[in-house]
Amino acid sequence: MTEQTHRFKAVIAGKPYTIVGQATDDHMRAVTTLLNEQFKQLKQVSPDISKEDAAVLMAFNAISDQLKMAAAVDAAATAATAATAATSTSAEQPQAPTKETGE
Repeated sequence: MTEQTHRFKAVIAGKPYTIVGQATDDHMRAVTTLLNEQFKQLKQVSPDISKEDAAVLMAFNAISDQLKMAAAVDAAATAATAATAATSTSAEQPQAPTKETGE
């Protein structure tokens, strides 16, 4: 089933935007809320920051977080693959031949 593209109206940093996408309205609201919270925090720390500079810093932070999460997913996948390979390898280890005695 294909998700439908729809329009979502948001106010970010006091400016209205129409976002077009496939995410749910709940997702879009959550993103809008987080953006506004981050913008507010940046303005508190640096009151003279322009909206443009704040947007660049928020985009930088978002991409940084995205890269960290992708690296964590890759590391987890690599660890899972290594664990699976180790389990398979140890299960397939040939047994040392034993010497039978004729007693």
